[in-house]
Amino acid sequence: MTPTSPAPSALTDGRVQLSVADGIGTVEFFHPKGNSLPSALLRELAAGITTLGNDPDARVIVLRSAGEGAFCAGASFDEFTAVATPEQGQDFFSGFARVILAMVRAPKFVITRVHGRAAGGALGVIAASDYSFAVETAQAKLSELQVGIGPFVVGVVLERKLGPAPFMNLAVHADWHDAQWCERHGLYSQVVDNTHALDAVVQSFAQRLAGYNPEAMREMKRIFWRDIDDWESRMAERAAMSGRMVLSDFTKAALDKFRAR
Repeated sequence: MTPTSPAPSALTDGRVQLSVADGIGTVEFFHPKGNSLPSALLRELAAGITTLGNDPDARVIVLRSAGEGAFCAGASFDEFTAVATPEQGQDFFSGFARVILAMVRAPKFVITRVHGRAAGGALGVIAASDYSFAVETAQAKLSELQVGIGPFVVGVVLERKLGPAPFMNLAVHADWHDAQWCERHGLYSQVVDNTHALDAVVQSFAQRLAGYNPEAMREMKRIFWRDIDDWESRMAERAAMSGRMVLSDFTKAALDKFRAR
């Protein structure tokens, strides 16, 4: 397969929106292709989380995606298949690292609202949350092995949050796990019946946290995410690994098969 440049709209469509009300900072992202995230949107998302992390009016952060379909289909497949050099590949695979680092470094709790399926890098985002709510239909999978690579970058936070055995299960199985499995193993903090219940519990929980002592929450978060000083370098090394691997003949063939499904 010869890499081809994706249509500009495939990479520039979508948005990231920020809002603050009653002590709750909200980051919402959207992309017409299953809320997948091109590099440009990943940069905006990381910047938005950092902005709210520095905003004293936002005492808690809620991360959500728009629409009623998938929560997030992972990185942009169009951009993935257009990678032409190892350097371009490393930059592409560093996108979710930027978001994950912004989340764990934010000096306040990040709550993630998962209203639908999550795949690939999206699991890293959910794992980087301090608390997450999901509907019972919110299946999750690490799909990287299916396209000839591995969940190298997001594996850093997934192994930390879930533990080695559940992470290995997700990575090797490379297919859908139901929301109950995700809740049992710590990817989701709480599963509810439907989106109506999801909206209610996220709002109620965020309001409650917004009323707590910011200093206490900041120190709790520092303890939760201690010993992560090497994450940036580890993720960069793994992004470089993925960047090389995506150009291999095996991965190109796997991508062709995946696209033909």
